[in-house]
Amino acid sequence: MKTRLWIVVTAVVAAASAGLHSQQQPTAPASALPSPPPREPAWAFPVQAGALPPESPEPRSVEGSSKKYTSKEIDDLLNPPDWFPEAHKPAPSIVQKGHGAALACGSCHLMSGLGHPESADLTGFTADYIVQQMLDFKAGTRKDYARMNGISKEVSDEEARQAGEWFASLPRKKWSRVVEAAMVPKTFVGQGRMRFLDPKDKGMEPIGSRIITVPEDQDKARMRDPRSGFVSYVPPGSLNKGKALVETGSGGKTIACNICHGDGLKGLANVPRIAGMHPIYIARQMHLFKDGDRNGADSALMKKPMARLTDEDILNISAYVGSLSPE
Repeated sequence: MKTRLWIVVTAVVAAASAGLHSQQQPTAPASALPSPPPREPAWAFPVQAGALPPESPEPRSVEGSSKKYTSKEIDDLLNPPDWFPEAHKPAPSIVQKGHGAALACGSCHLMSGLGHPESADLTGFTADYIVQQMLDFKAGTRKDYARMNGISKEVSDEEARQAGEWFASLPRKKWSRVVEAAMVPKTFVGQGRMRFLDPKDKGMEPIGSRIITVPEDQDKARMRDPRSGFVSYVPPGSLNKGKALVETGSGGKTIACNICHGDGLKGLANVPRIAGMHPIYIARQMHLFKDGDRNGADSALMKKPMARLTDEDILNISAYVGSLSPE
């Protein structure tokens, strides 16, 4: 009887230990991460609503790279692919290797720093600006609808500083074309909260009051190719309307953006460059400022410019600013 009781106790302890161990394992790849809650405007706050067909498990490569990665490796947010390591100086550990809930920076922002539309292009930011944003995320004064509040709590101040200095050293480049169009391809938000052309419905639909950003090459975007960018479709007339708001304030409705963001909107000291950023990223940040979910150290500068802007104004500004050269 004692022997049987000992076996049962041992089995229970082993099971409990295994459960505890599984809870302490690193965060799973992208496919296992929870989807953020829906938020309006949905085109600026993408939430996964479908998936592209399964990809081959065989190792893949991109043009010009000697590296090969499987789809599983490409989607590992703790260990992202570095297709062109010769194109940048050695990266800090946190950029290439995540730990726990701290995903590797290069998984979403890419090893070029240019990022995907659902994240952010970090090139052209100062190290101090990046560090401050991480502090704001950690404190909760800047809210991210998806991941950054959780990630920031797992990243040390030293890791944030190292990553900020590294991303600040990367060259900026034009990464997204902006095209006015009344009709756009039918799309859906798939893996990684990225918008793709719908393979089941290849028709067209009115753009309405939206910005629709899709990869120039879906396969390359899915492989996190840092040399394949995006195209953003915007409503007809939005570029000229946005230009008037950005350059003159449109008769006092807002404040000319270059007063704070510098000539060509390429940044001024620790005020970030916004020229050439993903249009839906710009729109997302403007809505967060307006809704009070971005209340970090830089929020005071944005309160007056945002006060009288409508959703249409935000769209038009985002379209125009995204169309500018970042270089």
